[in-house]
Amino acid sequence: MTEPSHVFEATQENFETAVVQASLTTPVLVDFWAAWCGPCKALTPILEKVVASYAGTLKLAKVDTDAQMQLAAAFGIRSLPTVVLVKDGQMVDGFMGALPESGVREFLQRHVGDPAPVAEEPAVVPLADDETPVQAIARLEGEIAANADRPELKLDLALAHLRAGDADAAQAQLDALPPNLAEDTKARRVRAQLDFASALKGAPDIAALRARLAQDPADHEARDLLGVHLVLGDDPAAGLDEFLNLLRNARAWNEGQAKKRLIAAFSVLDDEDLVGSYRRKMASLLF
Repeated sequence: MTEPSHVFEATQENFETAVVQASLTTPVLVDFWAAWCGPCKALTPILEKVVASYAGTLKLAKVDTDAQMQLAAAFGIRSLPTVVLVKDGQMVDGFMGALPESGVREFLQRHVGDPAPVAEEPAVVPLADDETPVQAIARLEGEIAANADRPELKLDLALAHLRAGDADAAQAQLDALPPNLAEDTKARRVRAQLDFASALKGAPDIAALRARLAQDPADHEARDLLGVHLVLGDDPAAGLDEFLNLLRNARAWNEGQAKKRLIAAFSVLDDEDLVGSYRRKMASLLF
């Protein structure tokens, strides 16, 4: 039987790409199991069901420890089943033993939030053709007033406010989201754009930042702000290069700012080829 797209077999050969690199954008739950393990047989269907409810925002990697002994040893697996969550390229938590469905959901809720509800109505277009941001705001506010049971409209309104240049109004709509939508892909994207816009409040322009770097290449703040300018402007690849430079030479600066900037930029940019290329470059520096 073919595995669903969110479930896959992880091996020593594909682990770095399919789990570590992939987790930079989509968390991956890793299930260490064996065919002879009774509790594993009880837990795996539960994991598959729960992960499926996240509709692609969470993946399940299955590791057959009998076939992947080196991989199991690398994680220090001594008891089966063992489940670990890999997020942003790092193992963040795990558990041993066969939890009930409620326990698995509680574990995931702490780290990735609740699954988003399945939309029963067509998605709302935050900015329709030939519609200005101001017109979109007025339309969406009317739709929210008439559809109080559709909190996802607040996400579209936040995006419309952001496009209109009103960061405070966009933030207010994000803050009003229910917990199950707060980690939605669109919410993360708007939040990243807001963080970038906030970073540039009162910041020097590109020319001034380049001048600072010419005088002192170790001016990490100038390089960081230059990267933000470029990502939001006309040369996102150059902006990502500035963040990579920081990651390579000052990984710990400002509590790992470079890594955070790169992950945020990946959610902001639409160019999948560009993002994929720089994800790999980031992973090669981290791992």
